[in-house]
Amino acid sequence: MGSQYVLGIDSSTQSCKAVLVHAETGEVIEQRRQPHPEGTRIEPARWLEAMEASTAGLLERSAAVSVAGQQHGMVALDAAGESVRPAMLWNDTASAPQARDLVAELGGPQGCADAVGSVMVASLTASKLRWMRDVEPENAQRTDSVLLPHDYLTWQLGGRTEMTTDHGDASGTGYYSTAARKFLPDLAAAALGRGVNLPRLAAPNEIVGATRGGARIAAGTGDNMAAALGLDLGPGDVCVSIGTSGVASAVVDESVHDGSGLVTGFVDATGRYMPLACTLNGAPVLDFGARMLGVDHAEFTRLALGAEAGASSAVLLPYLGGERTPNRPNASGLMHGLRATTSREEFARAIVEGLLCSMKDAVAALENATGVATGRILLIGGGAQSEAVRRIAPEVFGLAVDVPATAEYVALGAARQAAWALGGAAAPPAWKSVDSNRYEAAHRPEIYERYAEVRDATEGWE
Repeated sequence: MGSQYVLGIDSSTQSCKAVLVHAETGEVIEQRRQPHPEGTRIEPARWLEAMEASTAGLLERSAAVSVAGQQHGMVALDAAGESVRPAMLWNDTASAPQARDLVAELGGPQGCADAVGSVMVASLTASKLRWMRDVEPENAQRTDSVLLPHDYLTWQLGGRTEMTTDHGDASGTGYYSTAARKFLPDLAAAALGRGVNLPRLAAPNEIVGATRGGARIAAGTGDNMAAALGLDLGPGDVCVSIGTSGVASAVVDESVHDGSGLVTGFVDATGRYMPLACTLNGAPVLDFGARMLGVDHAEFTRLALGAEAGASSAVLLPYLGGERTPNRPNASGLMHGLRATTSREEFARAIVEGLLCSMKDAVAALENATGVATGRILLIGGGAQSEAVRRIAPEVFGLAVDVPATAEYVALGAARQAAWALGGAAAPPAWKSVDSNRYEAAHRPEIYERYAEVRDATEGWE
């Protein structure tokens, strides 16, 4: 491919990031960012404007382009291809009652997981289609086709010709069979109350169109799938992302159907599968700890690392916003084991340990659902910037923890997909390994054991 460049686009909830990358080596040449409007219901045209602004001057230099987008968002279009209503994003919870109805219609939690890979929740697109049927029946009747955010932007890039999607993003709709790897149009119709056109499913390395400037367009994917591709997750790797929420994800060879709802069974961007466990409480737990102690994050880290491991009886259940893993939506945070002698250092360390133990719960859920033991932890996200989190993590997980260098891994994954499609190879290009720092420490199983005792003893309190 010589000196050709490819462009990876990450259209996330908060912003659109564009990264120009050398197609052969993966070297980042240039990157830009444009903010998105706030809210959970956004006109898709705003995403298009942000994409155009962030890619200006970069798209023209690219031989191929791929879009990774926030998962699940419902983009409803009429017969002319115009928006019927603002897109409902993944974090719009209005459709929670409709999600429960759909689970019941599919035979309960395990029946739902068997059908679509996941137990339906408000984030999945099918629940939003049912909400529109129930709450906005006129808009439901006007809806001719439904796309995901990345589908919409890919379609616009290609001049609004064929509507396409990829298996990875499609697997988060609630009307796609992860076992059969195909859309279930009857489920989409049942959700909306009428038949609706769905995009064509493209192969992971397929070229689906071209821009006006001649750049080839890859199929794109969902943001979690692109991050896995950007990090080059391998067998036994678990990516632990500590952002607003906490996410543990892996790439495996068999589809996952977890009726407990703790693990969502997605497809990845390469033809394999990507189970994912999500917590509701991530980096904001660290913000809470710093605020309670009246310090900045640097001082909070110093305090947490100033306490001896295992010396304190303090245990935090970090369910500040309820919890999903375990499923305790009405729970609140709890600090157990405080004594008159508990120091500020011990309090800070308990905050960090509680957050990491919560993430260990998510990793354990993945292991239980997949039967695959974790061999390596990759720690990313805003919370991973805390030195206290990095150094205490191997004590909690009992494994070495690799912290990749800060980068736009979703956009890089999209760029890698674009290079894959451009080259026409059977597998994604083997770019230079991600630079990372490894953290190792003696395993302290008593930390998680104390946490698990408090977690189990308080079940049902909420």
